[in-house]
Amino acid sequence: MKSILFLGTSSGAGKTTLDAAFCRYLARQGIKVAPFKGSNLSLNSYVTLGGEEIGMGQAFQAWASGLEPTGDMNPVLLKPAGNGRMQVILRGKPYMDIDRNNAMDRETVMQKACESYDKLVEEFDAVVCEGSGSPVELNLIKTDMANVGMMRARNVTSILVADIERGGVFAAIYGTWLLLPEDVRPLMKGFVINRFRGDASILGDGIEKIEKLTGMRCFGVVPYETLKFPEEDSMSEVGGALGNGDIHEELVKNLDRLIDSAIEAGVDLQGIYELMLE
Repeated sequence: MKSILFLGTSSGAGKTTLDAAFCRYLARQGIKVAPFKGSNLSLNSYVTLGGEEIGMGQAFQAWASGLEPTGDMNPVLLKPAGNGRMQVILRGKPYMDIDRNNAMDRETVMQKACESYDKLVEEFDAVVCEGSGSPVELNLIKTDMANVGMMRARNVTSILVADIERGGVFAAIYGTWLLLPEDVRPLMKGFVINRFRGDASILGDGIEKIEKLTGMRCFGVVPYETLKFPEEDSMSEVGGALGNGDIHEELVKNLDRLIDSAIEAGVDLQGIYELMLE
């Protein structure tokens, strides 16, 4: 296995940033890594040098990997257009508009997304994938592409990101694991608690309980940091600041600060990489 999928207990849990941080962590070790998000729902997009439109989150993750963004990194971009309509961008190019009366051919689009994933897996030593929203929106699981869809299509090992700032973090982790379809639940190997303020040792009993209930491993607790990163949707963090240098370099510097802070707090990024290699 050359890939890992970061899922979130909800939108805004921090999976875009932690995905980018993990890309950067691997790149710092000389590992040829690329980001991937099968399907993205966002109006905040980026146009690549090749003229392909992708989600801003995947452009950010590409820069973290030391790469120029490409259309294969986000093969399906869904752009809300109002009044129940949505524009589908497929591999960076306009594909179709959908609404209640004009549905997307999910199987065809999913096939194209998997082809982009396969291309990246072939070209790179590691592919770091990001899910979309929550993987257990029960009314959407049948049509999901970025979460359960990729887990089923390519048997991708997954890590769950949970935001403790929202409260109820242990219920969110256990509830997400419990509601995942049974056929993909074994692929959920671990979890990370994000944005914690204070002494993480107080979470010990709760973490141990969740590990026993689910069989997942806690890979650590990421400290809260006021660092600026690109916004992907309305739930993204907007705090923090950047330096006065090149914006791409300043974003990567912020990632380096986040990585160093996470490692100091005991987050086992190396353990996540070793999980990819199993």
